[in-house]
Amino acid sequence: MQYSEGSVGRVFALRLETGDRLPDVIELFAREHGIRSALAIYVGGAAGNSRMVVGPEEGTGDAIVPTIHTLQGRQEVLAAGTIFPGESGEPTLHMHAAVGREGDAVVGCIRPGVDVWLVGEVILLEILGIGGSRAMDPAGFQLLQLVK
Repeated sequence: MQYSEGSVGRVFALRLETGDRLPDVIELFAREHGIRSALAIYVGGAAGNSRMVVGPEEGTGDAIVPTIHTLQGRQEVLAAGTIFPGESGEPTLHMHAAVGREGDAVVGCIRPGVDVWLVGEVILLEILGIGGSRAMDPAGFQLLQLVK
C-alpha cells in the first residue's frame, strides 16, 4: 500500500449544463483553477449515447481490453472520483459511476464520455499536500502513484 497525507483546501460547487461532457468539463475546471488533486462527487443525469467502461473483456491476461457500454436513453447518475496529475502534469479525473433507470443499472468508469442531461452537480474538495500522480503501468492503465 502507498499513502500520502494532505489536507482539504478549497471547496467548489459546480452546476453543469446539458451537453457538458464528463470527464472533460471537470478536468478543464481543475486546470483553470490550479487544482492538482481533489475528490470529485457528481449527482445528476446522463444523456443517451453516453459511454462507459464496464469492465475488461477477459478477467485475466496480459492485454486488458475494455468493454464499452453505450447508455440507452436518459439515466440517473451518482459518481465519485479523484483528480491527480497525469503523466503530462495535467489534472486527470478517474471517476466511476452508478447509472440507472427504472430498476436497471450499469456501473463503470466515465472516461469514454458521459454527457450531462438537465441536472449536473459536482462538488470538488481540493486536496493539498498530497504527493501523487498517475503513471502508465504495463497493462495500459494510468495508476495512482503516491509518495509520502
